[in-house]
Amino acid sequence: MDLRYGTNPQQQAAAAAPMRPGRWPVRVLHGSPSYINMLDALNSWQLVSEAGKALRRPAATSFKHVSPAGAALSGPVDDVTAELYGIDRASVGALTSAYLRARDADPKSSYGDFAAVSHPVDAELAELLTRVVCDGIIAPGYAPGTVAALSKKKNGRFLVMEADETYTPPRHEAREVFGLRLTQQRDEVTLSTALLDDVVCGTLPAAASEDLLLGLVVLRYTQSNSVCYLRDGATLGIGAGQQSRVDCTRLAGAKADTWWLRRHPAVRALAFHPDIRRQDRINWQIRFIEGDLTPDESLRLSEALSTPAPELTARQRATWLAGLDKVAFVSDGALPFRDNVDHAHRHGVRYIAEPGGSIRFAEVRDACREHQITLARTGLRLFHH
Repeated sequence: MDLRYGTNPQQQAAAAAPMRPGRWPVRVLHGSPSYINMLDALNSWQLVSEAGKALRRPAATSFKHVSPAGAALSGPVDDVTAELYGIDRASVGALTSAYLRARDADPKSSYGDFAAVSHPVDAELAELLTRVVCDGIIAPGYAPGTVAALSKKKNGRFLVMEADETYTPPRHEAREVFGLRLTQQRDEVTLSTALLDDVVCGTLPAAASEDLLLGLVVLRYTQSNSVCYLRDGATLGIGAGQQSRVDCTRLAGAKADTWWLRRHPAVRALAFHPDIRRQDRINWQIRFIEGDLTPDESLRLSEALSTPAPELTARQRATWLAGLDKVAFVSDGALPFRDNVDHAHRHGVRYIAEPGGSIRFAEVRDACREHQITLARTGLRLFHH
């Protein structure tokens, strides 16, 4: 398969070929994928396929630059998300709800995403995709008429791909870097709630166990170092590809706070002019939440609003953030210091799953006990590069 170009447009003559002659794990139904499109498709499909099977519910993810910006299972869509995307939260279908919840985890990053869903695309999801800025989708099938509808998006450049649910990948995988071929055994460990049986301290309710399991699946396909915060079957913040694990924890925690603050009455009261586009509204909401607008930004925000912006003080932020609770936190590698626990606690975390085994594990355990956080030791590292 010829690809549009490599990682960058100047890298031409890109191609993809199956490891087993004639057996493709995916096929292109419309559009022309680039190298990164293909990486996003292959990684995102594995994530939703594994999540859907492990948790027995439709799953979706919103991918950007070979890592998920958000991932979620089907579930209730709240008023904030429903208003943003103009849908009836009471009648939204399961698959559409999964994608909406995944995209709403970090809607700033999901702009121009690559979507993946665990079940065949129906007419409802296809209609939603035609209204959001999204570059492509991979799914195990498509309802009649949905491929034709999606093919018109982006002036015919929207990428539609279909995954083969029956495909079994080779036991070994390889990549070539700077003239060397690196080969390793594929990570085939089954992810299940059994990995959470070693509860070091606290108790683990069933709902929290499912959130932690979803987090393990998400991080399996997220560039390391990585952590994620989750609640009610959806990610709230994902920190990916940082050299320091605590930087991942802080970055993802800030995203979780932003997700929660977008539900604050003052943020919901921002009255934008009708001609202000959805993504501009999202970006302005986030800048308003961050609170460090420059004079020029303050002027442009006021011009985008039909009424003056309400007040959102530091005390109001702190009071609202104190209401974020029952959050799950997963780390793809061992927590090396207690600082990760201290930072996670600031963002409503009550449940943590991590491999364990660090030299200072006793300090991590003691920090969890101090903050009344349940700690589950999985014994499984999930680095992804």
